[in-house]
Amino acid sequence: MSRSLTPLCDFVRTYAESDAHRLHMPGHKGVNPYVRHNGVSPYVRHKGVNILGCETYDITEIDGADVLYHPSGILAESQNIARDLFGTKKTLYSAEGSSLSIRAMLHLALLDAKMRGRSRTVFAGRNAHKVFLSAAALLDFPVVWLYGTDDDALLSCRITPAALEGVLSSAAVPPAAVYITSPDYLGNVSDITALAEVCHRHGTLLLVDNAHGAYLHFLDTPVHPMDLGADLCCDSAHKTLPVLTGGGYLHLSHRISDPLCDQAEGAMALFASTSPSYLILQSLDAANAYLAEAFRADLRQLDEKMTALRTALTVHGWTLCGDERCKLTVAPKPFGYTGDALAEILISHKLIPEFYDPDYVVLMMSPQTADDTFSALTEVFTACPRRTPITDAPPTLPRLRTVCTPRTAMLSPSETVAVENCIGRVLAQPSVSCPPAIPIAVSGEELTEDAVRAFGYWGIETCSVLYEH
Repeated sequence: MSRSLTPLCDFVRTYAESDAHRLHMPGHKGVNPYVRHNGVSPYVRHKGVNILGCETYDITEIDGADVLYHPSGILAESQNIARDLFGTKKTLYSAEGSSLSIRAMLHLALLDAKMRGRSRTVFAGRNAHKVFLSAAALLDFPVVWLYGTDDDALLSCRITPAALEGVLSSAAVPPAAVYITSPDYLGNVSDITALAEVCHRHGTLLLVDNAHGAYLHFLDTPVHPMDLGADLCCDSAHKTLPVLTGGGYLHLSHRISDPLCDQAEGAMALFASTSPSYLILQSLDAANAYLAEAFRADLRQLDEKMTALRTALTVHGWTLCGDERCKLTVAPKPFGYTGDALAEILISHKLIPEFYDPDYVVLMMSPQTADDTFSALTEVFTACPRRTPITDAPPTLPRLRTVCTPRTAMLSPSETVAVENCIGRVLAQPSVSCPPAIPIAVSGEELTEDAVRAFGYWGIETCSVLYEH
C-alpha cells in the first residue's frame, strides 16, 4: 500500500466521521452553534450570521492527533514529508505565519552564537518586516542595519555580495547572523548563492525571510533559499500555496548542527500559542500532496500566463518591477498614474490588489488564479490611456540617530501623537500597517523633519513615541 501524503487530513476525516463525543476543546464540539437538529436557527436568518462549515474538522491536540511542538506521530510524519519535499534537514510547521518562524530562527541563530562563543549582533537588511523588531525586543540582540544600492527605497534593500563582504570584513567580530528579505515586497530577488558564500567565509549564518517565496523550490530550476545556501529560512505558505492564512514553515539547512536542530521545536514553542489551529495544520498537510503531485506542472502553466500578461502590459507602456514569478509589480508613475489612482481603477473592476502606495501596485497570483482574472487584468491595463508622466519621487528615507535599543523603546511607556509633533521624539512602536509592515523609522530612533515628511508621504498621521513626563 502506498504511503499517504496527508496523514493529518486522514486522521481528522476519520475522527470527524466517527461520531465521537468530543469531551475536549474546541468549545463548538464540531457542531455549528447556529444549526439545530430540526433546521436552521433563526439567528442565521435575522442576525446575518455566516455558517463556516469547518467546525467538524476543527479539533485540538487530542490523543492520536499528536502535539505540534513535541511531535512523535502524524504531525512528525507530515512535517517529515514537507522536509523531504523541500529537501531540507528539518522543516517545521507554523500555524502563526512567518512571524513565528522569524522569531524562532533568530533565537536559534543566537543559540548557535552562544554555543560557538560568537557575537549576539545581527546584521539585517533595512527593509526587514516589523516582526524582526519585535524579535529584537524580545531577544534583546544588537542590530546593525544594512543599506542596499537603493537605500532610498522603503520596500527594497538590494544588498550586493561585494557590499556584504565589505561590511563583514570591517566588523571587529562576525555577527551571529546576516538577515535579509528575499523576495522583497516588490518581488526583487537577492543573489542568495553569493550572499551565502560571503556569510560562510566569515563563519556566520545567513537567515532569509522568504515569506513570499514558498513556491520557489518547485520551479523547474529550484531557487528557494534552501536550495541556494541559506542556513535558516521562513516561508509563509499561505501567500503562494493553497494553505489557510497563518500556515507557514521554518526550514533548517543541512549545514545546521544536530544540537541546534534538536532545539528547533523548543524555539518555536517559546513564541507560539499552545493551541495551534488544527485547520491550518491540515491545510499544510493537504498541501504536501499537491506539492508532490501537481504543483510543478501548475507552476509552468502559471508562468506562461504571467509571461503573456507582462508582455501585454509592457507593450502597452507600463513599467514593471521585480523578478518574482508569482508577483506583478507595476510602477505606474511613468505612465501617468499614481499607485493609488491605478488601484482605484482596478478595484472598480473588482480586481483587488495585494498592496498599493503612491509609487507601486502589487498583484499576487498563484496556480489557483482563474484564467478570466488574467483576461480582465489585460483588458483593464491596456484600456488605460497614457497620461503625462508623474515625476514626483518618494522622499529619501532618513538615517536616524539611535537613542535606545528596540527592546527599551518597545517595552517602555509610550503615547500616540500627531506626526507633526514628533520631531525630536523617540519612536516607540513601528508606525506602519501590514501590508507592507516595513518600518519607515525603527523603534528607538529619534524622529526628524525628514522622518515626519516620509510619514506624511505614506499616509501615516500619528506615531507612538516614548512617553515624556
